[in-house]
Amino acid sequence: MQFNIPAGVSGKEELVVTAELTAAHYGSGLVEVFATPAMVALMEKTCLLSVLPHLPEGHGTVGTKVHVSHERATPVGKRVWCESKLVEIDRRRLVFEVKTHDEQGVIGRGQHERFIINTQSFMEKIQQG
Repeated sequence: MQFNIPAGVSGKEELVVTAELTAAHYGSGLVEVFATPAMVALMEKTCLLSVLPHLPEGHGTVGTKVHVSHERATPVGKRVWCESKLVEIDRRRLVFEVKTHDEQGVIGRGQHERFIINTQSFMEKIQQG
């Protein structure tokens, strides 16, 4: 199947850091700052939502690779946002540049890879084991 996703498509999603998004809550650290797993989830969501409107009905994407750095801590109550840009399309493989910011500047950056799937076929395959 041919997919018609414009090269360079971009996305932006934001949130406010809550106690549930901290390293202490995730168990990835002991401090009350924005957790790296929460940052990665925001990056993945931003990439997914940026291409979803360009996919045929019944299709989505799944994350397969994440290569990011988390460069600075963000405390509870601060606003965080992620910006993504689609930089490579290879059939069903999509590669994004991602950058996450808080009100003080960049807090994380890197690359994220996703694959386009037919959601129903994907779920049927994994349920069959």
